[in-house]
Amino acid sequence: MAATARGSVREIRAADVEAAGLAPADAASFLAALRSAAASSSSDAAATWEAVAAAGLLRPEHPHALHQLVYYSVYAAWDRASRGPPPYWFPSPTGCKQTNLGRVMEENGPKLLGSSYEDPISSFNLFHKFSVENQEAYWKLVLNTLSVKFQREPKSILDTSDESKKGGTWFQGAVLNIAECCLLPWPSQNRTDDSTAIVWRDEGLDDYPVNRMSLKELRTQVMTVAHALDTMFQKGDRIAIDMPMTCNAVIVYLAIILGGFVVVSIADSFAPQEIGTRMRVSDAKAIFTQDFIIRGMKKFPLYSRVMEGTSSKAIVIPATGDCLGVTPRDGDISWKDFLSRAAGRPSMYPPVYQSADALINILFSSGTTGDPKAIPWTQLCPIRCGADTWAHLDVRPQDIGCWPTNLGWVMGPIMVFSSFLSGATLALYHGSPLGRGFCKFVQDARVNVLGTVPSLVKSWKTGNLTKGLDWTKIRVLATTGEASDIDDNLWLSSRACYKPIVECCGGTELASSYIQGSLLQPQAFGAFSGASMSTGFVILDEQGSPYPDDLPCAGEVGLFPLYFGASDRLLNADHNKVYFDGMPIYRGRQLRRHGDIIQRTVGGYYIVQGRADDTMNLGGIKTSSVEIERVCNRADEGLLETAAVSIKPSGGGPEQLAILAVLKDRTAPYDANLLKSKFQRAIQRNLNPLFKVSYVKIVPVFPRTASNKLLRRVLRDQLNQELANRSKL
Repeated sequence: MAATARGSVREIRAADVEAAGLAPADAASFLAALRSAAASSSSDAAATWEAVAAAGLLRPEHPHALHQLVYYSVYAAWDRASRGPPPYWFPSPTGCKQTNLGRVMEENGPKLLGSSYEDPISSFNLFHKFSVENQEAYWKLVLNTLSVKFQREPKSILDTSDESKKGGTWFQGAVLNIAECCLLPWPSQNRTDDSTAIVWRDEGLDDYPVNRMSLKELRTQVMTVAHALDTMFQKGDRIAIDMPMTCNAVIVYLAIILGGFVVVSIADSFAPQEIGTRMRVSDAKAIFTQDFIIRGMKKFPLYSRVMEGTSSKAIVIPATGDCLGVTPRDGDISWKDFLSRAAGRPSMYPPVYQSADALINILFSSGTTGDPKAIPWTQLCPIRCGADTWAHLDVRPQDIGCWPTNLGWVMGPIMVFSSFLSGATLALYHGSPLGRGFCKFVQDARVNVLGTVPSLVKSWKTGNLTKGLDWTKIRVLATTGEASDIDDNLWLSSRACYKPIVECCGGTELASSYIQGSLLQPQAFGAFSGASMSTGFVILDEQGSPYPDDLPCAGEVGLFPLYFGASDRLLNADHNKVYFDGMPIYRGRQLRRHGDIIQRTVGGYYIVQGRADDTMNLGGIKTSSVEIERVCNRADEGLLETAAVSIKPSGGGPEQLAILAVLKDRTAPYDANLLKSKFQRAIQRNLNPLFKVSYVKIVPVFPRTASNKLLRRVLRDQLNQELANRSKL
């Protein structure tokens, strides 16, 4: 920390405030106001921090060292072991009733919960329990808030009569087109054709006004693309998207679904081999891509990677302007020529209506066999996306939501559907989110719901990239993808006058987060305040027995199987084997595997401690040890085998990649740094350039089971202990 914390906030002196960056005159007045705010509260640290935050003494323009001084001094004597993580944000008795969930609870709580209902804060846990135990009633309430239009209403919300379907049958008999639902005016959300659907800006044009696209303009462009698709493909064909999340990418995404085709999501960071794998596994007929990716005003090739990875037809969109910077190969076509195929067709497009369980999108998650798991999304998944962000991020009509991501990762589709089904505006920055240009876009676009990943926050904080910018329009922050750093989140929340950061943790196969923060509960940095609405889970001990729900503990999470929006099949793996085999029965139903080890703390917060299997999380991207080892084993002829594990920094924060190696000649001297460079190049070239090798160690032999299975968990624990011991020296 840049400032030394005192034993309590009452021990802070003027010299401390000056050392934290305030001028002497300002330091004196600040200290007087701080002492006044602290004196107005009880001696409890949480009450003191609540009073200080509510007083607005700490401003975004203050040096981060000052925020550190006050926050860490307030909580200097806080005992996490006996009290859990210290809260930094508290719901207000009046504000809670203005949230989406709070309004629904006020309207329906007395009827559903009877005399037990008090208010949205006091009755939150009770209402959450109701949502788990009464799924049909809860989802009827939520459907009324989203712009979901059925061509044929469902016969039932949930049918559990078919015992072979462990997750139940949802919305049986329902017929709709979920892309159409995103494009329609919706009176209850005050959404009209003139409402702004997308606001965006191109990198490098940071001093120009932001661009806006109305709902009518979006719908028109989506229909044009859908018409063009009809000239080239058969209904049900699978069509990939491999490009940054731009306006055109969103238009193509919605058009594919509107036209009754299936999106295949591929992240734009993948190497050619990984692109080819996903095209093969999904049986994609074609791929939309860009000629280049623009990042930091530099051009990085994308179309060339696509050409190397697949021979399927490519539709190539220019990264900037109207003209391509590449020459399409034979059989591929430019965006301009593709759109011309819609000429002469009607302005309107008839959506293809399908059952609620119809396939609309294929996404990928890491497997342990080398090939990524191909996860099919149905029309139920977008509804789950919209419902979660409505309930937990409190996304409202006319909100402006921004979350730097990609359609190749689960957050891309989540952002599309969460915005449009809630009547909110989607904010897109066509460029790198790592620079000040993105931070200025957040200000200029008047973003009020901002999603992040921890590595982004660290970059913004390190570069002080929000200096001089106004982020006070932000009402809710969110983060996902990897473990959060407490001090980075302190910085992030302080940029928006200490607005809440909703922590989210879930999976592609869930189309949602299973644990999240809530605006009806106090929030603590780096912790989750509970299960998502309608989601139930238990924490299992080493024998597979559930711990009591109110007991602080740590173990593998077991999800209740009746989980709306979760997958019920995989395209290239045995769904039952992956998610259910070996899981215990709980209350008459087999629990669903997710793979996380989570801790329930004193105070009822949750902290994700890692994966129960060999999947790791690198920079917000889940990958398997097998995928990395497959690449690293070929990096040097002297290697016998490698093992990839994730390690946690001693100071907290995102997981780091460590690779252990066994040499063919164990007596030969070898430079670990040279090996590290070779591993890094191999991973960048063949897997993902975003993965960084942090540590390499050469060992004589790997620990294995009697059946010769590599014990990566043993290696991980040994390495974490070794690094922890080093940090103490």
